[in-house]
Amino acid sequence: MADAARSTDRLGALDITRKLAAICGEPFARFAGPADEVASRTARWVAVPGGPHAAAEVLRLAAAYDLTVVPRGAGTKIDWGAAPAQVDIMLDTGRLAGVWHEPRDAAVAEIGAGTPLRAVQATLARTNRRLPVDAPSPGATLGGVLAADESGPLRHRHGSPCAQLVGVRYLDADGELVSVGESGTEALGRAAPGAGGGQASGRGPAGDGGGAAGRGAGGAGWGAGGAFGDAPGGGDAILGRGDLPGLDVARLLCGSQGGLGVLVSATMRVHAIPAGRLWVSRPVWTPLEVHDLVRAVLAAGVDPAAVELDLPVPVPLPRRRIPPTHPSVINRPDHPAVTGRPAAGSLVVLLEGGPADVTERAERLTAVLGAEAMVSHHAPEWWGRYPFAPGDTALRIEVPIGDLHAAVYALRDATGGPVPVRGSAGSGTVHAALSGALPPERVASILTAVRSVLIARRGRCVVVAAPAAVRRAVDLWGELPALPRLRSAKAHLDPHHRLAPGRLPGGL
Repeated sequence: MADAARSTDRLGALDITRKLAAICGEPFARFAGPADEVASRTARWVAVPGGPHAAAEVLRLAAAYDLTVVPRGAGTKIDWGAAPAQVDIMLDTGRLAGVWHEPRDAAVAEIGAGTPLRAVQATLARTNRRLPVDAPSPGATLGGVLAADESGPLRHRHGSPCAQLVGVRYLDADGELVSVGESGTEALGRAAPGAGGGQASGRGPAGDGGGAAGRGAGGAGWGAGGAFGDAPGGGDAILGRGDLPGLDVARLLCGSQGGLGVLVSATMRVHAIPAGRLWVSRPVWTPLEVHDLVRAVLAAGVDPAAVELDLPVPVPLPRRRIPPTHPSVINRPDHPAVTGRPAAGSLVVLLEGGPADVTERAERLTAVLGAEAMVSHHAPEWWGRYPFAPGDTALRIEVPIGDLHAAVYALRDATGGPVPVRGSAGSGTVHAALSGALPPERVASILTAVRSVLIARRGRCVVVAAPAAVRRAVDLWGELPALPRLRSAKAHLDPHHRLAPGRLPGGL
């Protein structure tokens, strides 16, 4: 980035600030402060453009002076993944917000990348609809969720947020607005200015056109066997010039952490809010028991919306005992709530649908899970939350559901004891927390041991977030078969490495 240093020395930092202010407005461009950092790397400027065209101008300014740009939403996952090599301009998407094209009977909505998920759900709820996305990060924006492909319990039924995309609009490294898939207006049968009609627009097929990088949490989705990992034809397929449909290209943006494009808006599928919801819980003691119970749940034909596991550490103390005459435990004298016997964790199944149907399915499920199962109208306190805290080393484990217990046992063996684990037992994707006090070499040895077990089971373990010393010392992603294609995508879409350089695997 020597050219960047020379250009800013020549022009002067104040002149860059004035140009950003002219684009975004005086209150929305400034020198960065101590809090404006990405994985411990501090930015130089912060720009908050008021719309797609202003955001494009920021990128063109960066291109003119060879400055790097890292997008930021609410900042809830700004410390996930690798630290960028350099952050000149932090492009805050907070003003790229809104929900459009959402009449009462619409099956899709176009949503600005900077819109908080809570605001999206509140807006859609006015017409009794929801976006079936429940990312655990409090305050997260839709753009941030898609850039990390972050999903919560509802992924079991609805898939990841990126699987629910109908189309996206994003800015490439040169500031060209690219539309892929359908916009909200197109999906409703109306013309949308600038939309690509299911193909990439902007620079288009003849240039370096639309697409970005694969799926995963914290940029860790590369090599997961997702759309990018399966894309045939190398660069042409990645860029939408081969057999890859436009919608698949749109989904390649997920997990890129802004390393291949800046999301402007996304058109997402929306659904009616279910009239009935029940949570059926069952205490569990061992990972092998979880394995057997999940198999029983999935074979029971109850169509769960989510199947979540919580294995906390340390073992929780028994709660206050419930009298054996209480309606929830009547005729179940061995229930832990009656005996006070502590469990190692819990398996909880969410059922959604019509009230009568949900009640009938809950009755069938409790019969499958046994006398210790309980039904509630409310989610447990840990539902939709990560097991790790700031400062921890956070791991994401993905493995076929039949091998999840082996992954948990491997993690316990490598660490020498129980580790907090929480996530989707029904899809084989969980998160775990290692103490932030562990030295980097100890974390590295744990990762090596766990990955050696998972590789034979077509699974993987990635570091989602970690203290700076650990992040610098360990391999965050492990084996990445798709790395050559990722390198090709970066070369096509961001050849000068101006977008979040170093955030993607392989230092890209």
